[in-house]
Amino acid sequence: MGANGWTWLVVAATFALYVAVALWSKARSTAEYYVADRSISPIVNGLATGADWMSAASFLSMAGLVAVTGRDGAAYLMGWTGGYVLLAVLLAPYLRKYGKYTVPQFVGERYYSGGARLLALALALLISFTYVVAQVRGVGVVFARFLDVSVGTGVLWAAAAVLLYTVLGGMKGITHAQVAQYAVIVVAFLLPAIAASSRLTGNPVPPLGLGSTLTAAGAAELGSAPGVHLLEAIDRVSVDLGFPPYTSGWRPRQDVLAVAAVLMFGTAGLPHILVRFFTVPKIRDARATAAWALVFIAVLYLTAPAVAAFARAGLVSTVNGVAYDERPEWFRRWERTGLASFVDRDGDGRMTLAADPERNEVRVDPDVLVIAHAELAGVAPWVVGLVAAGALAAGLSTAAGLLLVIASGVAHDLVRGGLAPRLGERAELWWARCTAAAVALLAALLALRPPGTVAEVVAFAFGLAASTFFPALVAGIFWRRATSEGAVAGMLAGFALTFGYVGVFGWLDPGRTRAGSWWLGISPEGIGALGLVVNLFVLVAVSLATRPPPEPVQALVASLRYPREPGRR
Repeated sequence: MGANGWTWLVVAATFALYVAVALWSKARSTAEYYVADRSISPIVNGLATGADWMSAASFLSMAGLVAVTGRDGAAYLMGWTGGYVLLAVLLAPYLRKYGKYTVPQFVGERYYSGGARLLALALALLISFTYVVAQVRGVGVVFARFLDVSVGTGVLWAAAAVLLYTVLGGMKGITHAQVAQYAVIVVAFLLPAIAASSRLTGNPVPPLGLGSTLTAAGAAELGSAPGVHLLEAIDRVSVDLGFPPYTSGWRPRQDVLAVAAVLMFGTAGLPHILVRFFTVPKIRDARATAAWALVFIAVLYLTAPAVAAFARAGLVSTVNGVAYDERPEWFRRWERTGLASFVDRDGDGRMTLAADPERNEVRVDPDVLVIAHAELAGVAPWVVGLVAAGALAAGLSTAAGLLLVIASGVAHDLVRGGLAPRLGERAELWWARCTAAAVALLAALLALRPPGTVAEVVAFAFGLAASTFFPALVAGIFWRRATSEGAVAGMLAGFALTFGYVGVFGWLDPGRTRAGSWWLGISPEGIGALGLVVNLFVLVAVSLATRPPPEPVQALVASLRYPREPGRR
């Protein structure tokens, strides 16, 4: 059985497992649908959060982005990992003590304003929707490759799969299914990395292999000598092709710092991650969930830099200088999806990789490199199928959590919380499921032509979260003087700057990737850091210029700052 046959078998088996688990633990009430009836243990919740976090961006796009950009791509690794420290310290236990279903509820009650709640709801829906688009795109890439169809058709299949999976189980079903998905994701990511590390360096531990020297086989693959360090060989090949050394960067340093900051602060402001801390039984379990999630996430994130380097090495060694008629099979397969292409600029019939756009003849979307790396690693066909299953699990788990945030925001906060306060539970669940269906369809339409790679689109969502929610949530917990006027003005200011900048440089300006055209040298992916600063400044200034919050609200804030249950030390 070939790779495609194994892929069908493994993907079908794992997807059937997820659906079976979701049906077995299907939500039968709004409490189970939104927050799993607050019955999830910290370890299980940590596993589910890890699967939720290791999205298509982490599994597919992050290593591909590092493979293409080199050192600068490490900002994604540092930012996405460091954000969980902020969650554990600044937000998780306090929001769990507050005890509501959604972030807009907290904003509305803490800032004693229906307008603040509606604004928070609108922002939560927009942030989550942007993130959903990226996940549908990532799952669509996998479907395109293994169904042997265009990426557009793959995206439509992805939307259908995400919708089926989400509607069946709600938060309770999804949480239990994500435990199984975590195992699939990690094993699928590690096996090809172990094979590639062993082949290139002789060290089966990928993070250690990244810093090891080349074997004879690895040296032959990279045109180097045995005993040369892997990264040194990749640097030399990169320079020969006109690129900066792989271990150096080309982006302005302030942009690298801004992107890392956005991903860190954005992590602590993402609605679909925050809602995870409403699903545990006790306040102290919220902090334990963050700690367990960080442990489980580290398994993949410590391996990602090695996968990026192995993918870079494989791309150069199997494509550059090869006659087009003799191109590798992995390239032929991705050509059929439209995510890889060749233009013979010099008429010699050979594929040339080069930094100069006038000389470069090969285009490979960074989102395909992780799966291509598995095919290059020489693993068994069933492992290639497992990688596809892992990529699908990563996209499905995150997309499902995001759709639940959107569905709960519309059904619980907008419809039942405002338009129809007497709405029954069955009707509310109907609204939630219909909302999920509509959003999945719209996300598929936008995923057909995204404004960047999966990781870049996710970074836009993080920028919006960092520049809108993070200051409002932290001030709402730690500063009793923060007022509704300050919070609303701050969120609007942060949103206007971030969304406007991304709109201009991410969609309208074809030169958005040129650092010379960025404000202060900050890219669209990192502009949320500046939006956060603007939000915080406006929040403080307006709060000090307006009347203090009512005494009951100040008392609520004081009580939130002591995340300790009665009778516990």
